[in-house]
Amino acid sequence: MSDLLNCVIVEHNPSKQPIDKAVIWLHGLGASGHDFEPIVPVLGLSDELAVRFVFPHAPQIPVTINGGYVMPAWYDILEMSLERKVDVAQIEASAQQIRDLIADQVKQGVAEENIVIAGFSQGGAVAYHTALSYPKKLAGLMTLSTYLATETQIDYSEANQNIPVKIDHGSHDPVVPEVLGERANQSLQAKGYHVDYSTYPMAHQVCPPQIKSIGAWLNKVLGDDFLGLSVG
Repeated sequence: MSDLLNCVIVEHNPSKQPIDKAVIWLHGLGASGHDFEPIVPVLGLSDELAVRFVFPHAPQIPVTINGGYVMPAWYDILEMSLERKVDVAQIEASAQQIRDLIADQVKQGVAEENIVIAGFSQGGAVAYHTALSYPKKLAGLMTLSTYLATETQIDYSEANQNIPVKIDHGSHDPVVPEVLGERANQSLQAKGYHVDYSTYPMAHQVCPPQIKSIGAWLNKVLGDDFLGLSVG
């Protein structure tokens, strides 16, 4: 296992029971693990859930579209066309770092089937690559304002053929046009995935109604009834 990424950890655990669920949530280009930290208390999560939110910090690398400026990034973006030419090897390397974080959560007592992989923008592209290829069943995949950058390079896993997928996008997004979110939705549905696709009248961001919807979705996919787990 490689050295683990530095992460911001936030735990939702009103009942003070052992943590048995986790959400690994990747930020976008130039941001940090602190980006979505403030969202956790306003998600409206069930008091019965004991969830660890893991917000990793991306490595610092040069980014071509920003003139080679070094910033937090999961991979290099080579051009800003709709085709989004990207460094696939770096996406795979970042996906491996997320697999290492999954393994670390398993060591801490969280089963893979209780782990959601989530990501915003560039982090969402890595979330797609990680979850759809992961060899063991996961709890869910959530991608926000992003695109399926490695559609033809993913080794799609049978174990996650039925993974719940939530895709959210802003209808006024000037950074990642909504058409890219819709493309991902159509591609996954054509492959037999069950996708919950939603758009919101916003730019490249998240908004309060969406946050409420995210919380409801997490309550569902991490709930013991949905997971088919015994309670207690």
